[in-house]
Amino acid sequence: MSSSSTPTGSGKALLDQVGPALSRLRRRTSGGRGDLTRNLVLNVVADASGEMTVGGIAAEMGVTQPVASRTVAACIADGLLQRAASQADGRRTVLELTQAGENERHRFASEQRETFEHITAAWEPAERMQFARFLIRYSQDAGAWSARQIRSSEDDPSACARD
Repeated sequence: MSSSSTPTGSGKALLDQVGPALSRLRRRTSGGRGDLTRNLVLNVVADASGEMTVGGIAAEMGVTQPVASRTVAACIADGLLQRAASQADGRRTVLELTQAGENERHRFASEQRETFEHITAAWEPAERMQFARFLIRYSQDAGAWSARQIRSSEDDPSACARD
């Protein structure tokens, strides 16, 4: 980070509040822990650029394999995901969204949009749209950053400690 983009004083204090704010946002705007977790899993599978496994979900969510496995099992039991043979390696099992899973993702997205609209109801329309654009951009940039971290750790396991 260059010195011109390094926050100082109140800027650093403001940026220190971003992580806790995102955490509160997740907790307060979801339908509960079960909905939050299920929504995360469905979006990880849907957003995957290739095949997704239970191990991949664990890595994306930052949880252990057994935790991811239980979450996936619940999604399968609810008819939201299905297991399938990998097209790249028939010995592997991958996860796919069912139509019910797609419908659930759309339901979550609609609820989240409505919540966003209620929370920002007093905002100017331009502020609401600007925040939405920044939030989406942040999410996309976080995904790209995460992919770089994974590549770095695969190339040099000590690289993540340096970033």
